[in-house]
Amino acid sequence: MGFFKQVHEIVRRIPEGRVMSYGDIANAMEQPGKARFVGFAMKFCPNDYPWHRVVRSDGRVVTGALQVMLLQKEGVPFIVDGYVDMDKCKVYPQEMLLGE
Repeated sequence: MGFFKQVHEIVRRIPEGRVMSYGDIANAMEQPGKARFVGFAMKFCPNDYPWHRVVRSDGRVVTGALQVMLLQKEGVPFIVDGYVDMDKCKVYPQEMLLGE
């Protein structure tokens, strides 16, 4: 499976109300250090996938108000405007591997 397809498959499996960072996705793919490549792959993520559940490692949303609105609709907690509370809703790469 190609890199982009792997990224998109992991994104598809992020549960509602939870988030992952670009680095978390790279780690889940056993490709640490490839967070920027994950970000590039996200530009081509299918629209019906939960793209909004991917944030920066510090919890900051990337795409702005729409992403915030979609995450809030799912009940994702924020610590300040535009920053997800990663302690409460982060999906760890190990959790993603358990579902395989």
